[in-house]
Amino acid sequence: MPKPIARSKTRKSVAKRFKITARGKVLRAQSSRRHLLSSKNAKRKRQLSKAALVHHTDAARIKANLPFG
Repeated sequence: MPKPIARSKTRKSVAKRFKITARGKVLRAQSSRRHLLSSKNAKRKRQLSKAALVHHTDAARIKANLPFG
């Protein structure tokens, strides 16, 4: 019997923080939306709720921890 190839497992902490799009880009949540919201206007809070792209220099490291997309 040949020895099975070890598969890489998904880092669950990374899977909860990032999402990979169909084109392979990596999305992340924006910071500054947890507390002290009364001093921020509605437009700023609305813009912060949208996902942002991860910088391309960090994308490869994140994708390595998410082997199944």
